[in-house]
Amino acid sequence: MKKRKFLKMTATMLTALTLAMSGAAGLSGTAAAAVANNPVYSASDLFTSRDLQQEAELSGATALTVTGDVHITEAGVYVLSGTASNATVYVEAAKDAKVQLVLDGLNITNADFPCIYVISADKVFITTASDSSLTVTGTFRYDGDTHTDGVIFSKDDLTLNGTAKLTIRSSDAGVVSKDDLKLTGGTYVINAATKALEANDSIRVSGGTFDLTAGTDGLHAENNDDDSLGYVYLSGGAMTINAGDDGIHATSVLQIDGGEFNITAKEGLEGTFIQINDGTVNIYAYDDGINAAHKSGSVEVDLEINGGSVNVSMAGGDTDGIDSNGNLTVTGGVINVTGNSTFDYDGIGSYTGGTIIANGQTLNGLPNQMMGGRGGMGGFGGRGGWGQQGGYGQQGGWGQQDGYGQGGWGRHR
Repeated sequence: MKKRKFLKMTATMLTALTLAMSGAAGLSGTAAAAVANNPVYSASDLFTSRDLQQEAELSGATALTVTGDVHITEAGVYVLSGTASNATVYVEAAKDAKVQLVLDGLNITNADFPCIYVISADKVFITTASDSSLTVTGTFRYDGDTHTDGVIFSKDDLTLNGTAKLTIRSSDAGVVSKDDLKLTGGTYVINAATKALEANDSIRVSGGTFDLTAGTDGLHAENNDDDSLGYVYLSGGAMTINAGDDGIHATSVLQIDGGEFNITAKEGLEGTFIQINDGTVNIYAYDDGINAAHKSGSVEVDLEINGGSVNVSMAGGDTDGIDSNGNLTVTGGVINVTGNSTFDYDGIGSYTGGTIIANGQTLNGLPNQMMGGRGGMGGFGGRGGWGQQGGYGQQGGWGQQDGYGQGGWGRHR
């Protein structure tokens, strides 16, 4: 978040000035160029039919009871069950091999190494058939030059799907893919000291239920060698994220086409180009609610909201609800922001449709660096975000102080 330029004028004067400047004009100039240069993704291009199939085809599958290390070297479907300590399921198959691991009551606890380690394959599917649990408790050790740092660690493409619950506890990261990570179904409870879900090239989510607690980021996509990658695409699923840093972090593009996301974090959403087309996004943040900033040189800094429901509530202090270090474009949806500074953008602001509510007041344009407004207590309540136990917390719901008041969605922790 950049330093705010404080203006010595009343909130009313500032609102009037910024609405007049932003108006309801369409995209032009720099904003139009930014939109044209940035990629936009489609679910039909990002998920295969097998990604979306929640039950594995078990004819010809191999059943394995895990009591110690397991080494899988051939393509096929493997049904894994059993309980083991300091054991790892290794996948080391040919580069054209597709391997499916069906977790049917698999429970592994390790001290210092991944429970599932994909060394090589074309693609690996991890499919939950009955509830399973994977835990790493200590400092991860290296495998040669490879710093293994996830309970599930894959050097190749990885898809998680299924019909049951997978619980992951990690002293570092939860699930790590050094290529693409896709999640299309199943239930995931992940408690990680660093990142809950991490990938180099992309994280793609089309379904599933997620309860993510992360010391740093809930979702993190970053490719240090190619900054056109490291994108996050979300078109479905229900996520509750409690994160110490970013709820969802994309180096290049963060695109939301659907789903429900309840985020409590330092920053809710962060990326270079953020586009929200549909879905429900609820954020309680301590720095920026949504932040489009220069993380990649391959895309333009831009924030677009074209649909869906976006609710941002900010903690007190020097914070921005919706912050773009470039352009900000709103064409649709319902945007409800509560905080000291509701909107902040450096480039062109364009508003052509949708509903904008700032500190309880419905506006007919985009404010910029607006201070004050209703509800001195701010947001959905200082007791923090969306709780792990679900529902609206005991401390409030919609507050009594105007706007969203003192209450909030309690954490119940």
